[in-house]
Amino acid sequence: MITGRIIKIAGPVIVGDGMKGTQMYEMVKVGSEGLIGEIIELEGDTATIQVYEETAGIKPGEIVESTGGSLSVELGPGILTSIYDGIQRPLESIKAQTGDYIERGVAVPALAKDKKWKFIPKIKVGVEVKGGDIIGEVQETSSIVHRIMIPPKVAGTLKSVAAEGEYTIEEDIAEVETSAGAEKIQMMQKWPVRVGRPYKAKLDPDIPLITGQRAQDTFFTVAKGGTAAMPGPFGSGKTVTQQQLAKWADADIIVYIGCGERGNEMTEVLKEFPELEDPKTGKPLMDRTVLIANTSNMPVAAREASVYTGITIAEYFRDMGYDVALMADSTSRWAEAMREISGRLEEMPGEEGYPAYLASRLAQFYERAGRITTEGTEDNVSSLTVVGAVSPPGGDLSEPVTQNTLRISKVFWALDSSLADKRHFPSIDWLQSYSLYVESISSWWNTNVGEDWRQLRDAAMVLLQKESELQEIVQLVGPDALPDKERITLESTRMIREDFLQQNAYHEVDTYCSPNKQYGMLKTIIMFQENATAALDRGAAPEDVIALSVKEDIGKMKYIPEEEFADEIKAIQEKLIKQISEV
Repeated sequence: MITGRIIKIAGPVIVGDGMKGTQMYEMVKVGSEGLIGEIIELEGDTATIQVYEETAGIKPGEIVESTGGSLSVELGPGILTSIYDGIQRPLESIKAQTGDYIERGVAVPALAKDKKWKFIPKIKVGVEVKGGDIIGEVQETSSIVHRIMIPPKVAGTLKSVAAEGEYTIEEDIAEVETSAGAEKIQMMQKWPVRVGRPYKAKLDPDIPLITGQRAQDTFFTVAKGGTAAMPGPFGSGKTVTQQQLAKWADADIIVYIGCGERGNEMTEVLKEFPELEDPKTGKPLMDRTVLIANTSNMPVAAREASVYTGITIAEYFRDMGYDVALMADSTSRWAEAMREISGRLEEMPGEEGYPAYLASRLAQFYERAGRITTEGTEDNVSSLTVVGAVSPPGGDLSEPVTQNTLRISKVFWALDSSLADKRHFPSIDWLQSYSLYVESISSWWNTNVGEDWRQLRDAAMVLLQKESELQEIVQLVGPDALPDKERITLESTRMIREDFLQQNAYHEVDTYCSPNKQYGMLKTIIMFQENATAALDRGAAPEDVIALSVKEDIGKMKYIPEEEFADEIKAIQEKLIKQISEV
């Protein structure tokens, strides 16, 4: 253990002397209270440390002790249902110990070391094993089985495995004979947060992450293992949209990072999540969720670490073979933390004061997403999808965090405050948003949902673009001055906007829309456009087409329950063709 002395303090950044022999990103304990810090710069005997707790009262001359290891998280049974701060301290355990406020220097283990879990072995003694192989299972929650794995970089012959029974996470449950000697295996692993966990191969993102949200699934879909950015100003619905994704996304595990958000907003998330019911199992959604809460009034350095803590936990469940979705709200606050620490380090500032390495740090975070073949003897496929919310000041999408995020992520959900003001939710701007996964996931939709899915989606996008051009004319001369076909186009795009893109997160039926229902709804609207245009060519009056009563049925189709939808939509389509032919 190396012991130094504090020679300089600048907010959360401390300089210690006598630190020769320490390494970059090593954890240290600062001052008499043992505040947790991390070395971020080394020069000779001097180490620059970012401290994850409030430094008020710390003075030069106090000791700095090295721990010999980097900032790591504890991975094992007990992670699910937990609420952690940015450096994986369990907030509920801290509250029981210190009350409503986190005291400085409080040390609470991330996982309960005394709790016993029922371990069921799934492997025989004598077989060859390597990192990633599953040796047993623990029923962690009612929804999720925790798979106990051989740690990465361990390979050899399994000498012994514990019998079925109850063990703590620190008890030995297996032993592997490696080339370097015997290696004891426990249920708990430790992993440094800034290092991505290994995998065998990264696969093409050709399967969509079904979210049940029409705007995201049909128009701007994200693939399993993909990355999505969701920038939007205050009040545009970022948090509700992320909660909808957490509740309905086709993922086994949800990791939600509240990074530097307002305390009242984070409190709302912490109160609502434990009360949400998992629609897939009928059990609490928290059974398959990990929450990381780092509010804006918490130490800024811990905010910088919180995204790494979250994505390391997500990678751990990905390695078990689960599909994981990570929500980060918001990466702007993370970037602001980097900017503050960079300023205290007196580094050369880049655009708008952000550090020059902003783009590379964002890329390091988002590139840990992916659909992969897991480590181990068997080729299991799993995925980690990352959705990052961005909070650009004043809704300015040209600011550095948004622009650098767009260069990395392949899906852009632009939330528009003007749509939110009109009560159009989700407030995703269909003209600014895009998805670069459409080409790769089209074959999945065409095979599993409908052969003409891509044509319908492209036709709808063309209509929405056309509407944008026509609106400029309408504002000048009014809709009556438009040619007949353009009036029908405006009516069709109104249906796409109001009857398809708008979705009520709080309606028991409309909150989730299956891929088949989305396809049927869009097909009906495009059918209206095509048949109405053909009727005009046959001499029908546009007023008669626009006045058809079937439009009311089209407007209500989003509220048709899933089990009744196939029959109902067929009847609506037949009624549509009949009424237009009569016109």
